[in-house]
Amino acid sequence: MDPHLLRTFVAVVEHRSFSAAAQALGYTQSAVSQHIAALENDLGTRLVERRPVGPTTAGERLMEHAAPLLLRLNAARADVARAGRTPPAGLTLACGPAALTPAVAGELARLRADTPGLAVDVQVLGRAAVARAVLTGTADLGLIDGAAAPSDPLPVPDAAPLTGLAVAEQPLAVLLPTGHPLAHRGSLRLFDLADAHDTAVPLGQLRAAANTDGFRPRVTYGGTDVHGLGTLVAAGHGLAALPLSLAAALPGTAGIRLSAPRLVHRTEVLHPRAPAAAAREFVARLTG
Repeated sequence: MDPHLLRTFVAVVEHRSFSAAAQALGYTQSAVSQHIAALENDLGTRLVERRPVGPTTAGERLMEHAAPLLLRLNAARADVARAGRTPPAGLTLACGPAALTPAVAGELARLRADTPGLAVDVQVLGRAAVARAVLTGTADLGLIDGAAAPSDPLPVPDAAPLTGLAVAEQPLAVLLPTGHPLAHRGSLRLFDLADAHDTAVPLGQLRAAANTDGFRPRVTYGGTDVHGLGTLVAAGHGLAALPLSLAAALPGTAGIRLSAPRLVHRTEVLHPRAPAAAAREFVARLTG
């Protein structure tokens, strides 16, 4: 399967338009149509409905495979490139919104003080985007976070060799508006909550960790601004799960420690097989 054709297919399905996909990829619309026709001919089935544009049943199946296939190809390219080039002089750090803590910022400041002239680029991204950035070489290191059983590693894409090391674990809290009937509790059970936001700690992680199919969101927030999340919770749009220290700092809300199931908020640093000198030093500072 030609990866160029597969990328074009993904763009058409995501944009729901041949012309928009062509603009995004820098192709002509005719070239995009030819790519889709060639891929359909290769697989022996129609993948895209033309009017309106959207995936067929077979196309939906292919989309399930496309993202991990393309990620693995991009990760392989980045891994080979790292082995054959001069290591970068700077440091690009990708972080989940709750992973960029005062402790991390402090270690980064000390690294810069000890390494005159070090250029640092910090990017705040969603959790999946952090892992992709490290895999594809657009970041030297990543900091991911999420809910897990104590000492359990966080899941990462199986697309290339990545090392994940624990940086911190702290209690997980439920964020509620201060006027919520449960806001006076000393602790809460996750099973008691029916109203939640699909953000901060993703609900998929909570469902898997709690072994339940519950916690369906009323409001979905796809940003990376934790304070914006707190504003939504304070206004009564739902609940969220956050590390306890962060939950305590958001106005108009109460952070109540989670008592059951036994979960923690875990932060890990991700790095490729052979990190550059600045990245290696920063990992040592975070995990030492």
